[in-house]
Amino acid sequence: MLYVLHSSSTFSYVQSESDRSVCQLSDCNSLSLSLSPSPSSPSSLAPYRGWFPVICSLCCSNFVYFYCFHSLKAMWIRGQRSTPGKDLIIGIAAGVVNVLVTTPLWVVNTRLKLQGAKFRNADIQPTHYRGIVDALVQIVQSEGVGALWNGTCPSLLLVLNPGIQFMIYEALKRQLRTGVHRELSSPEVFVIGAIAKAVATTVTYPLQTVQSILRFGQHRQPTEQSRLLSSLRSVTYLIINRVRRSGILGLFKGLEAKLLQTVLTAALMFLLYEKIAAATFRVMGVKRPLTSR
Repeated sequence: MLYVLHSSSTFSYVQSESDRSVCQLSDCNSLSLSLSPSPSSPSSLAPYRGWFPVICSLCCSNFVYFYCFHSLKAMWIRGQRSTPGKDLIIGIAAGVVNVLVTTPLWVVNTRLKLQGAKFRNADIQPTHYRGIVDALVQIVQSEGVGALWNGTCPSLLLVLNPGIQFMIYEALKRQLRTGVHRELSSPEVFVIGAIAKAVATTVTYPLQTVQSILRFGQHRQPTEQSRLLSSLRSVTYLIINRVRRSGILGLFKGLEAKLLQTVLTAALMFLLYEKIAAATFRVMGVKRPLTSR
């Protein structure tokens, strides 16, 4: 169910950008449009296009991010009490590493997820990828190695998303533990994880839409000698163009599906993480530190 919501939000803002005249914010329902079946997919399976590469990308991305976040935190804090500012800086640093390592997987996953979808813009070229490896090979052969890092610029800006998320999550944990050194209950972890992700997603959502459009690979970026400058101009152009066509609210098209998906996913992820971490410390016979968290 969460994957269906993820596909819905991605399709809605890619479709909105690719179709400049037919689908407007006022007359296009993002959820119903994105869940419509394609001729190449059975109606019941259409919303699940590309689920396997998404699972692979999520596993790799979460592993890299959590490993970097807690390694950097352990090296910097060294038994001292953490602060929201330190959590934010560590989260951003871990996010940069995560983006540079896993962006190719997310480029492939975006294209596989939208492969076979029905777009009203005839300029969008159909793709025929048979899987993750085949998509990687085809993208490199037809567009060059650099295409695997399409959307890296907004992705680097979006490291604020997990940074804000972890900053709020850790701050709420410390607040709940004020004066009482204890493990948080499951409902507490679930709620503060959901709150942290809801705030981070809402604040950074306009950049997430730009990120997916660039990863989709159908947006023609201005030709510049500097790839960084070209990417920055593309981000600026897409944001300004959307505001002109749909107003400020156009930047948040598909947010309802994205919030349902990301908030539930993050809440469950934090809940499982805390339970697994607590169980691991118990099995190892080591007391889990609470003061620095």
